[in-house]
Amino acid sequence: MLKFSLGKWLGFAFDNNSYLLNLLDGLFASQYLSEGKKFVDEGILSLLPDEESYPEVVHQAMHYSLLAGGKRLRPILVIAASEAVGGDRKAVLPFAVATELVHTYTLIHDDLPALDNDDLRRGKPTNHKVFGEAVAILAGDALLTEAFILMTRSVGMESISPERLLRATHEMATALGSTGMIGGQVVDLEAEGKPIDAETLEYIHIYKTGFLIRACIRCGGILSGATPRQLNSLSRFGAHIGLAFQIIDDILDITGDEKQLGKGIGSDLTKDKATYPALYGLKESRRKAEELVEASIVCLEEFDGRTDPLRQIARFFVQRTY
Repeated sequence: MLKFSLGKWLGFAFDNNSYLLNLLDGLFASQYLSEGKKFVDEGILSLLPDEESYPEVVHQAMHYSLLAGGKRLRPILVIAASEAVGGDRKAVLPFAVATELVHTYTLIHDDLPALDNDDLRRGKPTNHKVFGEAVAILAGDALLTEAFILMTRSVGMESISPERLLRATHEMATALGSTGMIGGQVVDLEAEGKPIDAETLEYIHIYKTGFLIRACIRCGGILSGATPRQLNSLSRFGAHIGLAFQIIDDILDITGDEKQLGKGIGSDLTKDKATYPALYGLKESRRKAEELVEASIVCLEEFDGRTDPLRQIARFFVQRTY
C-alpha cells in the first residue's frame, strides 16, 4: 500500500490566491527567464563536448536535443536559489548547466517508443526519430553521465568548497534515483489505464517532476552556503512549485496550443495517463496550482529582495502557456 503524504511533502497547509500578483510577477519573470536562458545557453555551448568529437553520431544526438530549445527552467532555478542566499551565478554555472543535461536526458528517454512514444519535442522530430532508438538511448545516457562530470569537476566552480560540491551532487543523484524521479516514472507507467486515487497521483507528480525541481533549488542554496533555516525554506518553496509545475503541464496537455508547446496535445488522454484534470477537472486543477504557488511565496517571507526572481518565477508558472 502506498504511504505518501502531500502535507508532509509541502510542509504546511495553504489557502490564498492573487491573480493580479501572479500576472505582474509573471511579467518580471519573463525578463529574468529570458536573460537566464541566454546565460545558460552560453554555458552549454562552452561546456558541452563538441558535436564533431568522435564518435560523432552520439555527440550530434546530444547536441540535437540539448540545443533544440526549451525554457532552461531548471538551471535558472539553481541560479536564482544561489543568488537568493548571496551566491554568484557565474560560480554555479557548470552545475546549473548539468541540470539541463539531466533534464534533456529524461526527455530523450521519455519520448522513446517503450515509454511515451512521442514523435515531436519542442517542435522538432524526437531524438529517436532522427538518430534511431539505440543512439537515442545512448545519447541520453551520455548526457546524464556528462552532467555528473560537470557537477564534480571544480573547473569554473573553484570558489565552491569540495564539501558543498559533494553535498549538492549527492542531493541531485538522490532526486533522480529509484526513490526519486525514476520511482515516479515507474508508478506513472504502472498507473496507465487504471483508476488511481489522489494519493497515488500526488506521488507520481511529486516524484516524477517535483523531486528534480526541488533538488535544483536546494542545490543552488547548498552551493552558495545557505543556512539550515534558509535551505529548509527553499526546500518547502521547491516542493510547492514542483507540484504546481506538473499540474499546469497536465492542464496544458488539454488546453495548450500545439505550436507553442512544440509537441502534440491530448496525449495524456489518449494514453489514459494519471493527471490532475482527469481526477479533479480543469477548474479545480488550476485552483490547486494557484494555491500551491501562493503557498510557495509564503516560504520566502524570511528572505530579502534577493528572492524576488524565485517569487516571480513561481507566479509565472500558473500563467504560462508553454
